[in-house]
Amino acid sequence: MTRRTGARTSTSIGNRGETVASPAIDTASVTALLERGRTLATPVLRAAVARLAPPMDTVAAYHFGWIDAEGNPSAGDSGKAVRPALALLSAEVAGAAPEVGVPGAVAVELVHNFSLLHDDLMDGDEQRRHRDTVWKVHGPAQAILVGDALFALANEILLELGTVDAGRATRRLTLATRKLIDGQAQDISYEHRERVTVEECLEMEGNKTGALLACAVSIGAVLGGADDRTADILERYGYHLGLAFQAVDDLLGIWGDPEATGKQTWSDLRQRKKSLPVVAALAAGGPASERLARILAADAKKSETEIADFTEEEFASRAALIEEAGGREWTSEEARRQHATAIAALDEIDMPEHLRGQLVALADFVVVRER
Repeated sequence: MTRRTGARTSTSIGNRGETVASPAIDTASVTALLERGRTLATPVLRAAVARLAPPMDTVAAYHFGWIDAEGNPSAGDSGKAVRPALALLSAEVAGAAPEVGVPGAVAVELVHNFSLLHDDLMDGDEQRRHRDTVWKVHGPAQAILVGDALFALANEILLELGTVDAGRATRRLTLATRKLIDGQAQDISYEHRERVTVEECLEMEGNKTGALLACAVSIGAVLGGADDRTADILERYGYHLGLAFQAVDDLLGIWGDPEATGKQTWSDLRQRKKSLPVVAALAAGGPASERLARILAADAKKSETEIADFTEEEFASRAALIEEAGGREWTSEEARRQHATAIAALDEIDMPEHLRGQLVALADFVVVRER
């Protein structure tokens, strides 16, 4: 197949950790795709959440940003809607109307938010999208129960379609969910290890982030009747896009602006996460790497209370060592490598040029994440 070319977007990480966008990004196209995803998927998502028994329905509504902690209507941030946008676009790749992908878009969003509810509790995160997390407001038990309920709803939304393609889509979603859970288990276990290899970290992030994004960009196509080859290629695009996304997220987890991320400064360092910048820095060798290894080995023996008592300067010094050892630069380059691999996969599918262009634009947005 002839390789298509077009305007490309380069990405880089600025001096303060923010991701810098090239003017080549098709912002208008991306905004339209995200808005379409929200417009078509949100009513179905709200109807699904309304099926939950009280108080889980209101707890879920709070998590999605539809109400505040007192139950009043709210226009809170419910996310960028990248996954719904990808699901609707993938239905079009299969030759179907975007509406065909709506059940898949909703199912993926339900699973994604199931994982966020549980992750926030397990990680002890008190803020998400500039608001207190569900476990902080409604308690750990509700965070667990509502997360479980959203996962069950996701499968219900697909299976009630009653078609062969819906069954195929459900299989892909359940496999992606299992990989997501595997990734979270790996992430937690790595926090208590002195050393994690780059390969182990990429495997973990491929499970935790790549698998569900891969499902999002194939599930609409499956519901639209696409064959397994097409769906598998779209999954490959989504998987590598997920790895690129996570690499940028790891950079923001250390150097991101709290006003943009909605989390504490140095959030991943506070949680002792073995994210890509940390792992790459430890693998690099050299004086900074060795000093970082000694410090993190000592940190691993400290209690959560002791870590919480660290000063901003102590976290900043660890971040500086990660950067000096090359972890920040390596991770930025890895984001670009995974982004390029994702785009290359699209050349294996014969699709209208405007659809390919939209998938490329979404990929650029996911990695650049203009703020």
